[in-house]
Amino acid sequence: MESSSRCSSMAAGLPRESFLQRTLERLPSTQSLKLTAEEAAPVAVVAVQRYLSEPTEGQQLDSYSYDVTITDGVWRAKCFLHPSLNHLVHRNTLRTGTDVSVRQCSFVYNERRLGHGYICIEKVEGSAETSSLLPRINNPSSLPMLVKHGMERSAVLQSDVPLQVSRKHYLSLWNNDDPEGDMWISGSASPDPVLDVSKVTLLSSLESSFRVSWKPLPLLVKIIHKSRLRYYGKFGLKIDYPYQTYFEVADQSGTMSLVLWNELCPEYYLRMNVGAVLYLQNYTLKQSYSNRSRPQMDHHRMKNFTSIEICLNPRNPAADITVVSPKSVLPQWGLPEVSYQFTTRSELEKISNGSACDVIGLVTFVGRVERVRSKGSKAPEKYWTYRWVHSVDGTSDRPFILELFSSSQPEIFSQICPMTYLVCTQMRVCQAEGSLPYLTSSCETEIFITGYHKGQPYVSDPRVKSFIQWTKTLKDNVVLQKTAVGGHYCYPPPPRRFSQSAGQVPLVAASDLKRELESLQYREHKKLAIQGEITAIRYTNYPKKVSNEPKNYSSDTHKDPADCLMSPSSDRSKANTRKRTNQFSKAVPSSLNCASTPAKRRLKYKNTKEGEEQEEEESASAYEEVQHEQQECQDSAAPSWESSSWSKQREEISEHLHHGGLHQDSISRRFTFDEKSALLRWSNLQPTRWTPQAAADAPPHTPCPGHYQLTILGINKQIAVDAAFLPVVRSDDPRAVGLSRDPHDNSMLSCLSSGFLCPLDSTARDGELTPQESEEILATARGLENTHVVCVLELCQLGGDKVEILIDKVYKVMDVTLD
Repeated sequence: MESSSRCSSMAAGLPRESFLQRTLERLPSTQSLKLTAEEAAPVAVVAVQRYLSEPTEGQQLDSYSYDVTITDGVWRAKCFLHPSLNHLVHRNTLRTGTDVSVRQCSFVYNERRLGHGYICIEKVEGSAETSSLLPRINNPSSLPMLVKHGMERSAVLQSDVPLQVSRKHYLSLWNNDDPEGDMWISGSASPDPVLDVSKVTLLSSLESSFRVSWKPLPLLVKIIHKSRLRYYGKFGLKIDYPYQTYFEVADQSGTMSLVLWNELCPEYYLRMNVGAVLYLQNYTLKQSYSNRSRPQMDHHRMKNFTSIEICLNPRNPAADITVVSPKSVLPQWGLPEVSYQFTTRSELEKISNGSACDVIGLVTFVGRVERVRSKGSKAPEKYWTYRWVHSVDGTSDRPFILELFSSSQPEIFSQICPMTYLVCTQMRVCQAEGSLPYLTSSCETEIFITGYHKGQPYVSDPRVKSFIQWTKTLKDNVVLQKTAVGGHYCYPPPPRRFSQSAGQVPLVAASDLKRELESLQYREHKKLAIQGEITAIRYTNYPKKVSNEPKNYSSDTHKDPADCLMSPSSDRSKANTRKRTNQFSKAVPSSLNCASTPAKRRLKYKNTKEGEEQEEEESASAYEEVQHEQQECQDSAAPSWESSSWSKQREEISEHLHHGGLHQDSISRRFTFDEKSALLRWSNLQPTRWTPQAAADAPPHTPCPGHYQLTILGINKQIAVDAAFLPVVRSDDPRAVGLSRDPHDNSMLSCLSSGFLCPLDSTARDGELTPQESEEILATARGLENTHVVCVLELCQLGGDKVEILIDKVYKVMDVTLD
């Protein structure tokens, strides 16, 4: 072991002293090793992997377990995270690319298996937002894996499988739909064997063969639709790979559903694509499961055989599957062509609600990836991941509004960005009352972007060709001016009247809001409504940063609030007065809770140690200064309003929830090709594994527009909550699409009710709201005095202690429908 350590370390050009190795050597002498701050050297997190927990006696702390791979620069160690620490992953506090200090750990032997054990992390503390170790490691996966002496031959400890040996595979970190790990096989198979197509049977003959003893003849079919993966694992289920997926296949006689089961999914799912031809033997037939979604296939103009479905099982019997290479497919087989039903944006309003269509467009906006808890799912809990996208096709001045859920294509889903050509199949039309229609994913939706279109059956579709011709008339620099990435986005806008009927936003008690906030997991989105009254409003508008800030930051440094120093003489007084009274300036975001200002991050000069020390001192000083100036600005300079009774009510409430506020992640940014990689990382979810590219891409920093911060007092005057209101002020804001645009008087209440300032500015992206203008709006806030309202709130957990609470709409009681 020591010899192996010495050789591996020297080969990597790294020092032989290893905190991880030293810790492992100490573990056998104690049941649980506690490390002092001096002993706990920082280690970097290079991977966080999730899987279904093993059932345990007593209370089950969590549905899932996590393996965390850490490195000290000499060794890697895959460790089991104690379930009591799982909340750190749920909130994305423990994440890849950061340094942590392990303060308590133990070594756990598997009592039912020889030669297997692992380090269990029992206490851990954050060390740095950005790892200081990882930039010095070119490839963490090249570092040797630390294994206890005597366990070197354990395949489990050396493989991409969970430390809990009863589980055979990892799940995607943030959902259950995406393939995850080395077991998922992609690419073409081995050369085709000789196929005997003389004895194939047609799909039309299978219905008559069902429930009759028969030896199945081979099938030769083409895939015309493909569903996303379904993971059905649960406690007590004795199946190693509980996956299932549906296909719709066709031959010259019609179409039928085909189901791929269990370990055949990792082997074949990524290779069985729409348009592929399959030669199937040893399949079984069963009665169709009626309670599932199905693609709409009327446009294929073929007979659908829906009473039975074809099953491909890994055993009893073991299905024999051949994915025929395209060059081996012969015309005389008579297999049908894959058909599509592309719809243009100009036709969308005419399509009935719930209908399916395919669309192609040029992406102009892509929102951040968010998660929503699956409704009605019992343990284990499940989350869907989704993002909003706008795309245009030249047939209308309005974009497609697309709600894209994960389609088991993570490499494509994570790379959607402006200026790419996006194809979405089997999207469902949602006609929104009072707003533009939008499209949402179905289980059979597939998405394709630039770089993935080659070889897809739709490339020859006339409407696809027409779209490509239109894009040739565009100029990149013009389109780029209309693009945006990330930020808060939700669609459709709330209806004109609030109702508690089924399917509407749930109305919760103010006392329940705290529990809802605390239960949120990373990037989880919820929409809730509370009733009460608005008792305080403040307009927050930070001036742009001063110019005498340090410039020599390394490329992997995150910019923090110290980069946006307050200037006593701001540009607000110089802002041009617009015809429209209300415009915002872009400035640094803030939270209602001043104490939640992000902590100082470690900044480094590129070249010298002295530069690092000098820069840290300057950063600390700047940070303290900006905190003081932010406080002064909020407490004295910011225009504000309070109800006449708030000062007394403030003393009587039992709790004031300061969670909410506006964050950098709340604001969309303009897309540029130079920042493409960084913008994608910023708008996507935290990756399972750290890569050197992640360190090279610093998240983009942009000033935030001014916004209103409101305090809402619950109807029973026991609990208050703070929330931010970021009205739409520009017509090129992605959130402006689909708004009603009905004229209003720009009073505080009308802005809160409509969500925008009237009229929207169509000329200046960086228009600013002067102090005089913000005071004029706030002067109308006295109309809210003692007014009973219903506030629709958008909640999103942005990671760590950052929680976004935004006001979507405020209803007066007269705008509420009582059920």
